[in-house]
Amino acid sequence: MSLSESLAVTIGGGFFGGMLIGYSMKKVIKIAAVVVGLFLAALAYFQYQQIIDIDWNELQIVSQNALVVLENTISHIPSIGTSDHATASSFGMEVCPWVLPLVLSKVR
Repeated sequence: MSLSESLAVTIGGGFFGGMLIGYSMKKVIKIAAVVVGLFLAALAYFQYQQIIDIDWNELQIVSQNALVVLENTISHIPSIGTSDHATASSFGMEVCPWVLPLVLSKVR
């Protein structure tokens, strides 16, 4: 296999792998949203039937705290939630602006 074929397979594989992961994550998030929505609808129905008593203010506080924890967790993932160049360069993700055009001109 030549260099151009190897490069095409590498780029194409990453593209299709990324599409597959993105599609599956979208489906998982949609299913999770439906489950959470049905759970909240069931809580509202049970409160309407006076089977349970729900403190909606407490539920809002708990959900806001969960979102803050999620936000803090995501912001500590390197190169996603931050723009700190030291963090990105420590993982080898910093690229000089002149390297990419130089590499692409050599491939053709």
